[in-house]
Amino acid sequence: MSELIYDVAIVGAGPTGASLALALAQEDLRVAVIDARDPAAVKPADGRNYAIVTGSWQLLKSIGVAGELSGVAQPLHGLEAKDGGTHWFGSPSVLFTDADLDSPDPNDTLGQMLPAEPLQAALDEALMACSGIDHFAPALFESLEDEPGHVRLVLRDGRALSARLVVGADGMKSPVRQALGIATEGRDYGKSVFTANVKLSAPHNGIARQLFTPEGPFATLPLTGDRANLAWYMKRGAAEALAARPVAEAEAELNRRFAGFAGPMKIEGEAGSYPLILQLATAMIGPRAALVGDAVRRINPLAGQGLNQGFRDVAALIDVISKAVHTGLDIGSAPVLERYSQARRFDALTMSLGMDGIDRLFSNDSTLTKPIRTLGLLAAGRIAPLRRFLAKKASAAEDGVPDIMKSW
Repeated sequence: MSELIYDVAIVGAGPTGASLALALAQEDLRVAVIDARDPAAVKPADGRNYAIVTGSWQLLKSIGVAGELSGVAQPLHGLEAKDGGTHWFGSPSVLFTDADLDSPDPNDTLGQMLPAEPLQAALDEALMACSGIDHFAPALFESLEDEPGHVRLVLRDGRALSARLVVGADGMKSPVRQALGIATEGRDYGKSVFTANVKLSAPHNGIARQLFTPEGPFATLPLTGDRANLAWYMKRGAAEALAARPVAEAEAELNRRFAGFAGPMKIEGEAGSYPLILQLATAMIGPRAALVGDAVRRINPLAGQGLNQGFRDVAALIDVISKAVHTGLDIGSAPVLERYSQARRFDALTMSLGMDGIDRLFSNDSTLTKPIRTLGLLAAGRIAPLRRFLAKKASAAEDGVPDIMKSW
């Protein structure tokens, strides 16, 4: 059997891997996608939702999938953060709105809240329809062999592919990262996040709200129909126990603790939980290989930046590959991949540590940290240039993002 030859082989077909494949196909590159999922299998909805910031939404527009998602997306018009600790003068807070983007387009928002299922379905459909992409599914990655001018990728069933570049978009436990011998660093927070979709008792007006308590944050993220996706940070074991309780009991506990902040809430569907872990790969590239998304980092989901960081990886990798293609350079060469690493490494590190630092700062009632977080919230709320800078940074609307994430 002859070996299949590609420009790029992508392991993983989640949102980051699929969007990367679709963007690379627009560069007339021959792309293979190795997908562990069985396309014939029907998975039940798991209630996950993504906060898709402006730059990430623009990337989805550029690959042609945003249009069919607009009907299920909830525009994000504001982000409110409130300190729920005890202060003699009350609880400081800050509200960022889409006006802080200072955009010439009055329709620009901070982003979109989007259910996971329709996003993945739209990407899957686009993958199947793209003639420049070969979709191997279900297929499992087995090993990599670095050879002159290309990398040989072997699948579990014995099939082999050759590509000038392989990309690991295969999640937190990334087999590609492990095959490259790239280590990870991080910590286990000893916490979990209780999550559920709820019906609110009052209009949310597209505002995401976050309350910082000494135990951890509680957040409501707006969904269509005045529903919300909530996240409640709890000690490990407590979140799992609450998710396992009957819905009526979990609902009563939510309202007992947070009805004063969010109003009465009614749980829709099933609740769930997941452990809170910080993990960062010590490198983003290897010989003819690059990592994107959760294969690079698993960060505190405090600001909903996990998938958006993955989309930033995708945009940066597309940018360097596109420039290499148009200048005749080898897309898998060390100099080209080093440009990708330089473009993303600092942001990956600062975002990971930044979310970790915010969690440490706000998830306690220490007399040492209170003044710092109070001043931070007051400054962000009252200093307009600072508020605009933070809003643009959070929505990937600041200067310096790759062209594919820009609206012009």
